[in-house]
Amino acid sequence: METINNGIATLDLIVIAVYFIVVLGIGLWIARKTSTGEDLFLGGRTFGWGIIGLSLFASNISSTTLIGLSGAAYSTGIVDSVYEWLSGIPLIVAAAIFVPLYIKSRITTIPEFLELRFDRRSRLFFSAITIFTSIVVDTAGGLYAGSLVLQLFFPDLILWQTCFVLALIAGLYTAFGGLKAVVYTDAIQAIVLIVGCSVLTYLMFERMDFDWGAVMASAPEGHFSVVRDLDHPTLPWTGLLLGVPFLGFWYWTTNQYIVQRVLGAKDVKNARGGVMLAGFLKIIPLFIMVIPGAMAISLLPGLENADQVLPTAILTILPAGMVGLVLAGLIAAIMSSVDSTLNSASTLVVKDFIDSRGGGAVLLSEAEGQVQTQLDGSATLASAGGRLTERQIVNYGRITTVVLMLVAAIWAPMIQNFSGIWVYLQQMFSIIVPPVVVVFLVGVFYKRGNGDGAFWTLLAGTGLGIVLFLLGQFELWPFHFTTNVGLMVGISTLIFVFVSRATEAPKYDQIADLVYRPGLLAADEGDTGLADWRVQAVLLTALMGGLLVYFW
Repeated sequence: METINNGIATLDLIVIAVYFIVVLGIGLWIARKTSTGEDLFLGGRTFGWGIIGLSLFASNISSTTLIGLSGAAYSTGIVDSVYEWLSGIPLIVAAAIFVPLYIKSRITTIPEFLELRFDRRSRLFFSAITIFTSIVVDTAGGLYAGSLVLQLFFPDLILWQTCFVLALIAGLYTAFGGLKAVVYTDAIQAIVLIVGCSVLTYLMFERMDFDWGAVMASAPEGHFSVVRDLDHPTLPWTGLLLGVPFLGFWYWTTNQYIVQRVLGAKDVKNARGGVMLAGFLKIIPLFIMVIPGAMAISLLPGLENADQVLPTAILTILPAGMVGLVLAGLIAAIMSSVDSTLNSASTLVVKDFIDSRGGGAVLLSEAEGQVQTQLDGSATLASAGGRLTERQIVNYGRITTVVLMLVAAIWAPMIQNFSGIWVYLQQMFSIIVPPVVVVFLVGVFYKRGNGDGAFWTLLAGTGLGIVLFLLGQFELWPFHFTTNVGLMVGISTLIFVFVSRATEAPKYDQIADLVYRPGLLAADEGDTGLADWRVQAVLLTALMGGLLVYFW
């Protein structure tokens, strides 16, 4: 990324400083009330739908999303925006099926669900992969990309120092405040982000006399189309059909750092409400992050580097004070992605490896929507029998967060030496996603699926994905990596079904509450009209369908 002239006023710096103080203060204040493992990892299961929806939105929007979406809209078109506003599809699937299954099984980690449905091997395999990608790709990548973004505004910043400061601030309130600190700061960050970007969009549209036709006319042909040719370098139409839906399902339904705030909901009703709110919020980036990039074609012509689009717009269009607000939004995007991945990775380490000795969770019964979880023969955590006490869990969680924070901060600056590999790391998701999608999505419908089928699907599917990835790097495989996702989902499904049918079937009474049943789709108690999640799902589907037709 190239640097641009620094146009930051003193008022902007004050706004940014106030933001940092508020966020850190909230995190440390919440830490005073964090005394149990459930408080640290799931916020005491007290979250309402509003806070969940805002946190899901904020955690998903990173600094690279802001810079990348506007830059892509400036240079190659709006096709990349489908990852944002089509997120409603997997979110509806999550609300319909997986939210009630997760909440009623009382799990703390998503891999724990695999142990309940299949066996411990699948849990540990999936957990290990998730921890690695969370720290090496998500956390370190967020720190690195965020530091580069800040260097656009403050060219004198030193990369490794910036990475360390960002990691330290996010790590402190995450380690001591846990998920509740993450979720509440995320909610603030989401509001700051939306307000800041909305103001920028309004002022840019004002400069174009609020003429949408002028915006469309200023862009090259095909710029506002989301269905692109087979040879499109970013997202061909095959990737739109075969890759985006499955990548979205993995991200919104099985990704620990996203789903963890859903697991902290008060009940199924609030969890579903938060997920549906996030689906509607994900429509917003199209209008306040993508469209501004397209408007910049006429307002800021001749930019050589697409990464300059948003920073240049901020510094040339916004007045003093508002620049600081939008910069606070950028910092918010950095912090929300970093704190979320740190908290989720530490949760996985503690709950799936340190505190899961003796076979893990066993689902006992379901009565009136309440399911108890028993660990090692005891419904509570105690030091007897090798289990950790609540205080030990909290201490392990905080220590793990700090350690992972340091690992990510140390690794982040090194990414600059492997820029080509870093692009490949983003494509690594096409390796891990297909088998994970199959064991979750097919696993809840195909009741014959068993532990052997799940484990060998994860192992073989990941291995085959690596082979296709390597063949693609040597130009021996012709398909785009998003297309590979769809192909590997098909192959992984065959592996899952074949191995499951060749081995012993699971006992249905042990998995009955972990697979699909028609009752899952019922409205939550007391919900009618617009409060019914099913009505919300229909409205969200219609909205996405309308956008797809308009931008076809």
